[in-house]
Amino acid sequence: MIAAILVMALGAVVLGAALGYAAVRFRVEGDPLVEKIDAILPQTQCGQCGFPGCKPYATAIAKGEAEINQCPPGGEEGIRKLADLLGREAKPLSAEHGVEKPKSVAVIDENLCIGCTLCIQACPVDAIVGAAKQMHTVVDSLCTGCELCLPPCPVDCIAMVPIAETVETWKWRYPVIPIKPRQKVA
Repeated sequence: MIAAILVMALGAVVLGAALGYAAVRFRVEGDPLVEKIDAILPQTQCGQCGFPGCKPYATAIAKGEAEINQCPPGGEEGIRKLADLLGREAKPLSAEHGVEKPKSVAVIDENLCIGCTLCIQACPVDAIVGAAKQMHTVVDSLCTGCELCLPPCPVDCIAMVPIAETVETWKWRYPVIPIKPRQKVA
């Protein structure tokens, strides 16, 4: 009888240790749904959705506190992907949050730049480099086209230039051919 109790206690200790190790080893950081939603969003960190960045917006969508149609940079394609992921009905882009624009990058006119650093402070992704009282420039590969650098510039030396469509930037438009309901033949 004592041997059976000892075997059961030893089994409980071994199983408890295995479960404790598994809980630490295979812990999931954050909400997987938030991560999936965040992966769909364009990562412009522009705040047009009413949230300070894409991750807080993704969290709000996952909690049901925000609609899926508040991201102008994501556009209709982003809304469709979010609707498919969440099993919701796709809605048109909310006009309250802005309109869909072609993807673009900021370009600084070097002749007009006075080196005030206001654009550097406003850039959420650190795509603008330069020093005080020196000319600034934009690292194209880092620029998300959020337009947050435009309002603080006192000399209006920043322009948003649409990205030319190349093989690397081309995306399939959905749907290419409108689908019409089939007519019944009598």
